[in-house]
Amino acid sequence: MIVMKFGGSSVESAAAIERVAGIVKSRAHCRPVVVVSAMGKTTNRLLAIAQTSMTGTREDYLAQIHDLRDFHSREARQVVPLGNRAALDRTLDEHFQELTELMKGLAVLGELTPRSIDAISSYGERLSSLIVAMAFEHFGLLTTHVDSRRMIVTDRRHTQAAPIYEETYRRLKETIPKLAAEAVVVMGGFIASTEDGVTSTLGRGGSDFTASIVGAGIDAEEIQIWTDVDGMLTADPTLFPGGHRVKTISFAEAAELAYFGAKVLHPATVVPAVEKNIPVLILNSRRPRSTGTRIVAEAVACKNVVKSIACKRNITLVNIHSTRMLMVHGFLHRIFEIFDRLQTPVDMVATSEVSVSLTIDSTANLAAVVAELETFSDVNIEPDQAIVCLVGDNIRYTPGVAIRVFRAVDTVNVRMISQGASLLNLSFVVADADLRQTVAALHGEFFSEIDPEVFD
Repeated sequence: MIVMKFGGSSVESAAAIERVAGIVKSRAHCRPVVVVSAMGKTTNRLLAIAQTSMTGTREDYLAQIHDLRDFHSREARQVVPLGNRAALDRTLDEHFQELTELMKGLAVLGELTPRSIDAISSYGERLSSLIVAMAFEHFGLLTTHVDSRRMIVTDRRHTQAAPIYEETYRRLKETIPKLAAEAVVVMGGFIASTEDGVTSTLGRGGSDFTASIVGAGIDAEEIQIWTDVDGMLTADPTLFPGGHRVKTISFAEAAELAYFGAKVLHPATVVPAVEKNIPVLILNSRRPRSTGTRIVAEAVACKNVVKSIACKRNITLVNIHSTRMLMVHGFLHRIFEIFDRLQTPVDMVATSEVSVSLTIDSTANLAAVVAELETFSDVNIEPDQAIVCLVGDNIRYTPGVAIRVFRAVDTVNVRMISQGASLLNLSFVVADADLRQTVAALHGEFFSEIDPEVFD
């Protein structure tokens, strides 16, 4: 068995779904379990409707619901066979009627709770998985649909739920292999439920995570993540279009890249796959003949020091200085207790005796954080920053990497440096305005020659 996950851009239209059906059909002999994201930008549209229901008029949010239903109906009717049209219409009617009732409730309450967000955003994957399952029948695939909420069990941390692995794996093992022996199984990504059956989600981008959980639960031979790029590249193509495809990379390197901005992979995806030692492939649904990127357990021998350059944008740099805390124990504890209590995650940290610099990517509670920090220190905030992260297993073994990095970017003002927390990466912060120049300079330094066994 294999798991094939298709992202929103891979199922965004009738033409895209037909393309997916062809890809799945070519691998039908592998007993595929297909995991799909919501169609296109459906999740964003659902959350926008929720906001309108609380701040706009009844006519406004009903019109948005009507437009979203029309979109799903229009695309689905092009790929769902005539014999299933009545079932399609019933499915759409049921789901959009439920959604309308939810929005009416929100309009009355005027409050969008995490539990409500999960209930609303789940409709994207619920609809797409049902439509894709019906479409596969049209294209000659025997198909069965499984509601992921029956399989993936989580805790109650709505919008960012964590799987309860033992129960989830038990359910998957009992159900999926039997079904996959007879038909292509189609499931929605991202969605799950708590132990008492309340809809939950694994967080934005969680469809990758679903695929990995399912793969681990059924002991899949491999997990394929189908997206709209050829795999992992040596640089973000939106910043530097001349990058190379990385053919093979280790789980550890892929996780570092994912955390620091490589959007082709959800950072949590690799965890279940690592535990079960299941290879993960990143593939392009628009170019299915491309061999993509293969992610494996062990680091692959490579002549290049760096495997890829990742970037994380929209970063805020927080500089904290307090001479009163010189030689006083508990300075760091006092700082990080504030960030923890005010639920503000920290990415990178650099410290001295009386100063701490750190980066955050969420400023929702920044004003409150600063107010508390200013009771014992001076605080300086620098918005519009970016983290640049060079990742590669060889960084830990190769002397002189840092001098090559900072010689390459000697015309850029580097605001903060971090190395050592992970042996696989060297990271630093620059102004977002300098990011393109920085990535181009680093790519020229580290990828002027490439190892053909690892890159193309």
